[in-house]
Amino acid sequence: MTFLWLNLAFVYIFSFFSRYAATTDLESPVSIKPNKLLVFASLVTLVAVSGLRSNIGDTFSYVHSFETNDFTWEYILSQKDVGFGVLQMVLQNYVSADPQILIFTTALITNLLIIMVFYNYSRMIEISLYVYITGGLFLVSMNGIRQVLAAAIAFTAIKYLINGNLLKYSFVVIFASLFHQSALILLPIYFLVRFKAWSSATVTLILFSILIVIGYERFSALLFSAIDGSQYGHYSGFAEGGANFIRVVVHFVPIILAYLGREKLKKIFPASDYIVNMALVGSIFMLISTQNWIFARFAIYFQLYQLILISWIVKLFSKKDQRLIYFGILVCYLAYYIYENVMTLNINYRSDYLFW
Repeated sequence: MTFLWLNLAFVYIFSFFSRYAATTDLESPVSIKPNKLLVFASLVTLVAVSGLRSNIGDTFSYVHSFETNDFTWEYILSQKDVGFGVLQMVLQNYVSADPQILIFTTALITNLLIIMVFYNYSRMIEISLYVYITGGLFLVSMNGIRQVLAAAIAFTAIKYLINGNLLKYSFVVIFASLFHQSALILLPIYFLVRFKAWSSATVTLILFSILIVIGYERFSALLFSAIDGSQYGHYSGFAEGGANFIRVVVHFVPIILAYLGREKLKKIFPASDYIVNMALVGSIFMLISTQNWIFARFAIYFQLYQLILISWIVKLFSKKDQRLIYFGILVCYLAYYIYENVMTLNINYRSDYLFW
């Protein structure tokens, strides 16, 4: 865990001071623009730790696949997720046959795209990056490489989601689906989130999710019957239990705070409706995942929006309370990080390139 702790410390420090060295851009969705050099330092730290790892989750499987397979067009077209196959073919044939190049490249693309969006839409970029790590998504990016890469690509469509440009939004999502087909879920989601936050549609969405949890057996039978025969059909036999309820609570807390401060949020961040709605959908998937953990995978696409939302939470409180809320976020997510990664998962980070 040493390098993961150092990563958290350096990323937070760099991004914290990037906001204090910020400039103003009134044409941007968020007028306060962090210092680019310090944000870049945060990116370098994230990419180095993620890209130079030798373990965690499915890393070994990706390394083994890159080493043992010859990525020809014939092989790529016979497999799922063609875009990821093409990426591996390019790296293997034109860059290096060393599988570390695949791990490093995916880490670079994933974190670069995520930070680019944070730079444009987060009010306090250090909070977004801090929770990106302590909330667990950074660790997930080192496990579900393809899916978080697809999520990062789809995340760049946020501008078109806010502006209501369905054509461009769909193009980005379809491109993301070449790396993980589950990204296609974001196409119908577009129509679910293009409404005002906390409207009657929001209430309907929440009630629908509660009904799914209550009637999960019937819902799951219909769902898995629909995807039977697809590359995700094997999930019907997935039996690792439901997600930890603490994770669900962690996901819903920012949503609850956003609801309580909804009037002020709308005033200081006019585009917040779509961010809130996407974060809410992600929390609903997490609620359903208490019945079957596999639904937590879909939440990945929406958790990125929650990281933007939480960066605005501090500003919803009165000025005298903002410092307390700020440190409250830091302490609570740090406690969750220790619980999840040290006490529960007992993560042991290894690298052939980084030494302590």
